[in-house]
Amino acid sequence: MEILKVSSKSNPNSVAGAITNILKRDNIVELQSIGAGALNQLVKSIIVSRGFIIPSGKDLNIVPSFNEVNVNNLTRTAIKFTISLI
Repeated sequence: MEILKVSSKSNPNSVAGAITNILKRDNIVELQSIGAGALNQLVKSIIVSRGFIIPSGKDLNIVPSFNEVNVNNLTRTAIKFTISLI
């Protein structure tokens, strides 16, 4: 499963395009973010991607969760969204 890491500087439209392309190819993708700004960009990206997917007659199944990640030898809690087509 492909993992996209979203930062506060990520462009939601670009991330949405990546989400849509991966979903069309693999039917599942995982997104991760750390921090409020990154989470904001991630959620916007999901909304835009859903707008791309809905006209095809499909929808998104979105499962949020926490994930422990190691950043610069520090354990951080990331927000993870696993998205699949339904």
